[in-house]
Amino acid sequence: MNGVALLVDAVTVEFGSFRAIDMLSLAIDFGEVRAVIGPNGAGKTTLLDVISGITRPKQGRVVFGDRTDIVRASESEIARAGIRRKFQKPSIFEGLNVRQHIEIGAQGGLVRTLFGHALDQRVDEVLEAAGLSGLANRPASELAHGQKQWLEIGMVMASNPALLMLDEPVAGLTDEETERTIALVRKLRRADRAIVVVEHDMDFVERIADRVTVLHEGRTLFEGLMADARANERVKDVYLGR
Repeated sequence: MNGVALLVDAVTVEFGSFRAIDMLSLAIDFGEVRAVIGPNGAGKTTLLDVISGITRPKQGRVVFGDRTDIVRASESEIARAGIRRKFQKPSIFEGLNVRQHIEIGAQGGLVRTLFGHALDQRVDEVLEAAGLSGLANRPASELAHGQKQWLEIGMVMASNPALLMLDEPVAGLTDEETERTIALVRKLRRADRAIVVVEHDMDFVERIADRVTVLHEGRTLFEGLMADARANERVKDVYLGR
């Protein structure tokens, strides 16, 4: 699939007198992994909140695929349309095991018509892809931090999203866990899917992202390759350092 998966057009978000996003525009293509980086307070999480329907912008449009503007759609409508998000801090259901979490993800997404054997097959596929097959019957509350991150990614994977947003997927992970997460993100890449990653680990970003958008004070400071961002004087001054 070719074409633009997500268009953010002149979006502005204000919280009282604070302008968190300032006339921000960007386009993300199907098949692309786009990283959104920048200092704390740059507007990264607010951008994800706008796309997922949590925050309503003061002005601007968000167009998903060939659909019309989704900024007035509800969170559930946006999720059903194929936009899914892994939040920064893993959120699990204490009383459920790993497999039950993946089943919830599958039944709530674009594959929600699956049942019986088809559902079991989909869950098995996701468990294998996320590296959680051996933990399928373990209570989610007993998982280590990295495993909880993969479980939450697995839940959004199971819904078969067309736009997948990952908020700090390697925060707090060991080097080994980060390597596994890199492999997992690469597995998620498809021609009919766009992936947006917000992350502070620049080595991780450089290994998984096609392009990066650097935000500063709610605006785009830079957009392009991570290698070029590292060499950009303004990006170094504002975020990466020298």
